Amino acid sequence: MRTLAFDGRTGAAGDMLLGALLAAGADRDALAPVEDALPVAYRVSRADKRGITATSVDVVLTENEEGEENGSENEDADEQDLPSLDKAGGHAHGHGGDHAQGDDHSHGHAHDGHDHSHTHDHGPDGHTHAEGHGVTRTYPEVVALVESMGLPDAVEANALDAFRRLGEAEAAVHGTDLADTAFHEVGADDAVADIVGAMLLLRDLDPDRVVTTPVFAGGGEVSMAHGTYPVPAPAVVNVAEGADWDLRGGPVERELLTPTGAAILAAVAEGVPEFPSMRVAASGYGAGSADLGDRPNVVRATLGDASGGLVRDEIRVLETNLDDAAPEVLGSLQRSLAEAGARDVTVVPTTMKKSRPGHLVKVIVKPEDVAAVARRLAEETGTLGVRETGAGHRWVAERAFETAELEVAGETHAVTVKVASDADGAVYDVSAEFDEADAVAAETGLPVREVMRRAEDAVR
Repeated sequence: MRTLAFDGRTGAAGDMLLGALLAAGADRDALAPVEDALPVAYRVSRADKRGITATSVDVVLTENEEGEENGSENEDADEQDLPSLDKAGGHAHGHGGDHAQGDDHSHGHAHDGHDHSHTHDHGPDGHTHAEGHGVTRTYPEVVALVESMGLPDAVEANALDAFRRLGEAEAAVHGTDLADTAFHEVGADDAVADIVGAMLLLRDLDPDRVVTTPVFAGGGEVSMAHGTYPVPAPAVVNVAEGADWDLRGGPVERELLTPTGAAILAAVAEGVPEFPSMRVAASGYGAGSADLGDRPNVVRATLGDASGGLVRDEIRVLETNLDDAAPEVLGSLQRSLAEAGARDVTVVPTTMKKSRPGHLVKVIVKPEDVAAVARRLAEETGTLGVRETGAGHRWVAERAFETAELEVAGETHAVTVKVASDADGAVYDVSAEFDEADAVAAETGLPVREVMRRAEDAVR
C-alpha cells in the first residue's frame, strides 16, 4: 500500500506541510489552480534547519489591495532556489503571538468586531507576504470560493472537510453557528492557499493512505485578541477532538501546531503510534520559520510502500488474581471495565495458594487508559493490587463494519458484518454480528447459522 507518513513531533503549520509534500516529490505545477484563482503565488526556497535541508514555502500577494501588480516582474522566482526566508517576527499578527511555525495563524478571529490590522511585510523580491491579507470571508463564502475553483472532486472534498473542521472549531470557541462564523485570517487568501494547496499536492503524490505519528502542540502560552491562553490554543484542541491522531504537549515551550495545520492533518491523516514499517521511496522536510534551539523546526513527509501485515497497536496488559470474587462480579467485569476504557477482558480459572480455586483477570488497555482501568478493576473486585505485564503492543487487523441486507419472505432485514483486512486492505475475514443475526433468525424462522452465512456472503 502506497503510504504517506508525517512525523508530528514538531507540530505542523500549513506552509510546513506544503514544503514537506513538495520535498517528498509533489509537482510544483500542481499548485496552479490556486494561483489561477487567487492573487497569490507560492515562493519556494531552501532552508537549513540544524543541518537538515528543508523546503520553505511562502505565500505572497501578486496584487496589492488596489488590484495592481505587486513586487518584481520576475514571475518565475518561485521556481528558483531562493535564499531561505526567515519569517519569524516579520509579521504583525492579529493575535499578537510569537509562533514557531510562522505562517498560518487563526486564533481568535472567528468573530465580529476584531481589529484586524497588519504590517505589510515585503520579501526580497518586493512581494507582500499574504498572511492574513486579502478578503475577509464567512464560512459559506469560503465554501463558495473553493467550489468555484474547478478542483478535482477529491481535492475539493478534502479542502472543504478541513475548512468545516476549522469553522466548527471556531464556532465552538466563540459560541456562534457555523453558517454565521466569520473567518478572518483563516479565510484570507494565504490560508486558502495553504489548505487547497496541500490537498492538490497530496493528490499529485497519490498515496493510498496518509498517516501521522502523534502531533505535538508545544507548550507555554500564546497571546490572542482576547487575552493570553495556554498552548494548545482553543481552536487547535477543538480540531484535534475530531481527528484520528493523538495530540500531545511539548517538547518545547512555544506553539508548534496551528489550527490550519491541525485541520489539514485532521482531514486526511490517520493516527499511528509510531512510524509505520515501509519500503521508503521518497522523503522530504518542510521548514518552519522559528529557531527551536537544538531541535530542527521541520515536518518530515515520507512516501513508500507499507508492508501488508497487521497494524501495530500500542497497548498495556493489566492483571490481577482473585480468590474470593463472586460469579456475578466476574460476569459484570466485561461491561464495567469497558466503560473505563478496557479494550478486552479475559477471566481465566486458575489454582491459587493453598490449592484454592481462583481466577486470573487479564485486561488489555491503551496506555492512556491504564490508571482509570486499574482503579475500576480494584473497585469492582476488591483486589489489593493490579500488575502491569510486559506486553507493549499487539498486531491487529484494520476493521470496518458493513451492513448486509437480507431478503426473506419479501421483507428486508439488516445485519452488521465486521470486515477484517491487513494494512494493504486485503480482506481476510468477515464475521456477522451474532446478536443481530439471532434477532433476524427469531423473526424469520431461519437458523441463526444460515442468517450469518447469508450476511457474510453479501459483503464478501
